[in-house]
Amino acid sequence: MGVSAVQEVDVCVVGLGPAGRALAHRALRAGLSVTAIDPRPDRLWPPTFSCWVDELPDWLPSSAVATTIPAPTVWTKTDHRIDRPYCVLSKPGLRAALPLDDATVVAGRATRVDAHEVELADGTVHTATAVFDTRGLPTLGRRRAASAHGIFVDAETAAPMVSDGEGLLLDWRPENGAGPDEPPSFLYAVPVGDGTVIFEETSLGLRGGMPQHELRKRTLNRLAAHGIRLTGTEPSEAAHYPLDQPPPRKGEARAIPFGSRGGMMHPCTGYSVADSLALADTAITALRHGRDPIAELWPPRARLVYWMRMRGLYGLGRLTTQQSIAMFDAFFSASPRGQRALLSAHDDYTALGAVLFNTVAHTWPFRWRYDLVGWTNRNRWLDYDFDQAPVSAARR
Repeated sequence: MGVSAVQEVDVCVVGLGPAGRALAHRALRAGLSVTAIDPRPDRLWPPTFSCWVDELPDWLPSSAVATTIPAPTVWTKTDHRIDRPYCVLSKPGLRAALPLDDATVVAGRATRVDAHEVELADGTVHTATAVFDTRGLPTLGRRRAASAHGIFVDAETAAPMVSDGEGLLLDWRPENGAGPDEPPSFLYAVPVGDGTVIFEETSLGLRGGMPQHELRKRTLNRLAAHGIRLTGTEPSEAAHYPLDQPPPRKGEARAIPFGSRGGMMHPCTGYSVADSLALADTAITALRHGRDPIAELWPPRARLVYWMRMRGLYGLGRLTTQQSIAMFDAFFSASPRGQRALLSAHDDYTALGAVLFNTVAHTWPFRWRYDLVGWTNRNRWLDYDFDQAPVSAARR
């Protein structure tokens, strides 16, 4: 098969998930010529996307938001009401807010992605002044992971746990049937704006992640504890991806990684879409002015924030359920700025350092702090076998 070349454009974006589509859209709005490549460019994204409302860029219309939760709840030792609006994005609304009418959209699979060229499986080569690789994350393997299993439940059925305008960001109540000697997980439950509520048992930080069958069992246990019985026909979704994708360093990347592939996956939360939307203009502005987008996206203070968050990820991956509850109870007692520094802010390293120190200092009993910082039980759950796990008293 011969190789055919296509006329060079300003920007070529490989991958049309939310990050890639936002980047291509903002490049078009900046007056650049754009080629966007994806094997299935018209596919509606499968995952549920959520974020804090104040993380979204000003240019994004309200139609991209499906539902807003004014003050979501976190359950640790008690309930914490977080006075910060949270939202679930509308996948059709977000897609419509990022039109690519003036771009050349190509349905194809990239086999080679370089700084200025993208070669497709059919031999076509697309050239560009800059190539952005937004294809998402590579295979998980044994990396530290986010794993979740979500079940979509009719809002009326879900009302005993989550009613309209409410949401559970982290529910650590001991209702999932897991014993004290099993890796921890929590419940995430929010209305998604279509008359259903997603109940999603979630694990953060385990090497290789938590199996879907284990997460589903824990989700069903939580629902049963509140008298919620399912028909078995409810739709579900699965998530399983690495949390430790580092930011690219100048000169080491052929194309410019962006989105979760470019280090924008939050190591402690698994969120990336809002950061990708907010930073799209930073990357495009740098390109238009002849500056290095990687240097603009990742100044030293942002890299320091990433490094500190990775310390948090390591801690999450080795705690027990009771230790996790104590740690999150300490964290959600911190100031709003401290919470934002960990959960959202791209470069507020001073507040992040303070909240991490204070979280460790206020986690009790004292000896648990050694696990949190990795002085003891550093590899507590490494190679844990969920299929051979003993049946705990909580699960009998």
